Amino acid sequence: MIRVLVVDDEALVRTGFTHILDAAGDLDVVAAVSGDEAVRAVRELRPDVVLLDIRMPDVDGLSVLAELRRLPDPPVVAMLTTFDADDYVAAALRSGAAGFLLKDTDPEQLPCLVRALAEGGTVLSSEVTRTVVDGFLGHGAREPAARLTDRLTDRERAVLLLMAEGLANGEIGERLHLSTGTVKGHVSAVFSKLQVGSRVQAALIAERAGLLGALRSGRTP
Repeated sequence: MIRVLVVDDEALVRTGFTHILDAAGDLDVVAAVSGDEAVRAVRELRPDVVLLDIRMPDVDGLSVLAELRRLPDPPVVAMLTTFDADDYVAAALRSGAAGFLLKDTDPEQLPCLVRALAEGGTVLSSEVTRTVVDGFLGHGAREPAARLTDRLTDRERAVLLLMAEGLANGEIGERLHLSTGTVKGHVSAVFSKLQVGSRVQAALIAERAGLLGALRSGRTP
């Protein structure tokens, strides 16, 4: 079972996400809480995935994200958003958010997205705007994206493209006929060379460098 914590200031959102995820069978919503209860709930319940509202009236979602990232064994955190505040989204990327989910995500897709997060995949909605990408790269990347990706070997570039596609390490290994341990090594090298700390950040670097055109045209490794 994948243990999930839902954090949102709206009771209706918490209830809706709980019903959808619990009905999936392999997902267990261990709690659905407001923002000021989030850190305590994570410490006590140790969820695998946290779905965290990026903007809440009682507490700043970015502050909660920062606290969770400082825990000894932090969960995967994906932000819940309506994408009405690009500055908040860009800041969450720089703070290590593993992905973004729209609050009106198709209920049939939601369990699949949570599974992908739990397996180490990337969940980055197509609704992430150019302003968000530019905002993250303008503050988070110390060098132009193309110069950063030029440092990658052909194998690391292939791994980066598959990360950007949302694949977890095991799936990347199957696609490239590599062991999971070897994939982990390549992922670490990609993070180091791109100067990033998460798959979402790496995917945005790849986007800005123009590497994702191959994915959109179906020319994946």
